[in-house]
Amino acid sequence: MSAAHTERLYFHLQLAAGRLRAEADRACLDAAGVTTAQAAALAVVAGRPGTTQKEVARALHQAESAVTTLVRRLLAADLVTRTPSAADGRAWALDLTPTGRRALAQVEVAFGAVNDRIDAVLDPDEVASLAARLRLLAGT
Repeated sequence: MSAAHTERLYFHLQLAAGRLRAEADRACLDAAGVTTAQAAALAVVAGRPGTTQKEVARALHQAESAVTTLVRRLLAADLVTRTPSAADGRAWALDLTPTGRRALAQVEVAFGAVNDRIDAVLDPDEVASLAARLRLLAGT
């Protein structure tokens, strides 16, 4: 039996991810009224002004249909704008609104609390090592 199986590593990864995500969702909702999924989409749009929904889906490793729903919610909350793409007439270009920029700044502070919780459990070398291994597992 493998060490990962013996340690039930996948189970513990799922448990930790779920708990941290719930904590992050609460912090983001309290700080900016957005979920972590919405915050992730805002971060992609902020990093790539004029990006398309398809590119957001690719960056988030999500189905395009899920991102379409997500973008509709961001539009309704006045967090992003959607205009015809200059590069592809069939696509929409997304940009942050001033409200979206404020929300993104507020969630960065909220994520600080979640990262502080991680830093309370792991020392800097362990954080770097874990991050490197998680990137390997994720194939990034």
